[in-house]
Amino acid sequence: MTSFLTPVRTWHRPLVVCALLMLGLVLAAGVGLAVDDRTLLDESVWVKPLKFGFAFALYAGTLAWLLTKLRKGGRLGWWVGTVFALAAIIEVATITVQAARGTISHFNANQNDPVTLALVPVLTYGVMVILIAQLVIAVVVLIQRTGGPALNRAIRAGLALATFGMLVPIYWMVAEINPRTVTDANGEPVQMYQGHGIGDPDGHGMPLTGWSVTGGDFRVPHFFALHGIQVLLLLAAALAVLAGRHAWLREEKVRARLVGAAALGYAGLVATVTWQAGRGQSLIHPDMATLTTAAAVLLVTATAAAWVIVTAQRVAVAPIPAGQSHR
Repeated sequence: MTSFLTPVRTWHRPLVVCALLMLGLVLAAGVGLAVDDRTLLDESVWVKPLKFGFAFALYAGTLAWLLTKLRKGGRLGWWVGTVFALAAIIEVATITVQAARGTISHFNANQNDPVTLALVPVLTYGVMVILIAQLVIAVVVLIQRTGGPALNRAIRAGLALATFGMLVPIYWMVAEINPRTVTDANGEPVQMYQGHGIGDPDGHGMPLTGWSVTGGDFRVPHFFALHGIQVLLLLAAALAVLAGRHAWLREEKVRARLVGAAALGYAGLVATVTWQAGRGQSLIHPDMATLTTAAAVLLVTATAAAWVIVTAQRVAVAPIPAGQSHR
């Protein structure tokens, strides 16, 4: 468990600042939800800043901690982390400005609004900078051991998932072109070249998430993949705590295998919801093919985890041969 405990004062400071700013935005957007009744594409104008603030607060905080684990390329990691933090702050600030103006940020092709014309390139190139920074951090982490086997596996699998999650928006930006005109919160027409929905470009979203209930939505795999690293890190930490109570979990390799099984299952979940969205199917309206695939992923994951647990428990209770002792 000590491998998880790094003093906050040693964390990557620009990323910590980024995370704190994002948390401040979450609070401000929450107030906006309560006092501002303007809507954009059937949801409050403040929902998008709130979601982005929460997501980047969580991820920037994770990276700020992760970069303390680097044993090689620490200086490169620091600079790339700083670039990530600055790009994230600028990206989310741009989204917030557009929300406050009552208009659309991403996919906005309005040629009559000088502010939008100035900000859309920031959004476009900001995504690319964030993705490149993420790729560099992932490579730096992959070439070294950042902790024990369980922690190392959680970090590597989590970064791979997060990188995929960041690639998903790039894919839907270039693969699906749906030009149309929508109305912003000010009653003004806005030209758009894309949407989040698949099959229904704007969709009719779920509360808060905004994920389409009338078609597929690539924001679903984007969300699950991006936050897989937090899920796996929490699992690794929980297993480390439980190891103090259960002898069969005290072997680091056992915990690493369980994290590996969870990573396999989580990757299967991400693959399933990506396939589902690509077929124009809402997350909450799965067909039999989606349900069957999800069940298969669950079965494989549960089987792998059960095998690891049963094997570890047998070893833990096995008699110690004469002349040998547990170490």
